[in-house]
Amino acid sequence: MSAVNKEIKRITTHILQKMKTDGERISMLTAYDFSMARIFDDAGVDILLVGDSASNVMAGHETTLPITLDQMIYHAASVVRAIRRSFVVVDLPFGSYQGNSKEALSSTIRIMKETGAHGVKIEGGEEIIESVKRIISAGVPVMGHLGLTPQSIYKFGTYAVRATEDAEAQKLLQDAKLLQEAGAFAIVLEKIPALLAKQVAEELTIPTIGIGAGKYVDGQVLVMHDMLGINKEFKPRFLRRYLNLYDDIYKATQEYIHDVKRKDFPNDQEQY
Repeated sequence: MSAVNKEIKRITTHILQKMKTDGERISMLTAYDFSMARIFDDAGVDILLVGDSASNVMAGHETTLPITLDQMIYHAASVVRAIRRSFVVVDLPFGSYQGNSKEALSSTIRIMKETGAHGVKIEGGEEIIESVKRIISAGVPVMGHLGLTPQSIYKFGTYAVRATEDAEAQKLLQDAKLLQEAGAFAIVLEKIPALLAKQVAEELTIPTIGIGAGKYVDGQVLVMHDMLGINKEFKPRFLRRYLNLYDDIYKATQEYIHDVKRKDFPNDQEQY
């Protein structure tokens, strides 16, 4: 573990900025429940994102759109109870901020008061800048999210790589600068060309966190179910699986069933 990680007890936006300045990469994973968040926190993950991906991996929806603010608050409160060190960011779910900046702020205030989280993440650029400014003016750290924005899936119609054309790339760069000027403390860049992500990371002073955005950004984030191999179907190029938990859990479950059926569990040592 790095020098910065050793010296600090709690990750803050100030520490994340120092990590970018010092060239230390930032680690980020999603978390949705107490038990996994405790493991990730103990392991030393810098940022835990309570992602609206809970809509997919926890609730089984096809998109991130159905998850509600109440459900996000439930997951976030569970994660916050587990952590001692990580910085916890919560996604503002679809429908909780797009209407106007007042709605965005009231959604954010509910998240902060009811979960104890440390900041929120919001998708979009120029079109949501007023919301970003209003949330930050209330003292809440905001993380941006550009590139592939899953809440806009029906607008784009595909999960393909974004910003491959010059016009969209220029808009992304401009949006990133607008988010920084508005006071965002970091920006997630999802599924964009590595060289564009490199340009964004170099032109911004705040940290950039990539998912499918190559190796030149200031940090990386993955969905825990993907990284741990709990999902078998999702196989994008950017995903590195560190475990194959689907098969391990499947095998352990079958062994348990087998032991129960043949009356081997519990044995004499496993009863009172």
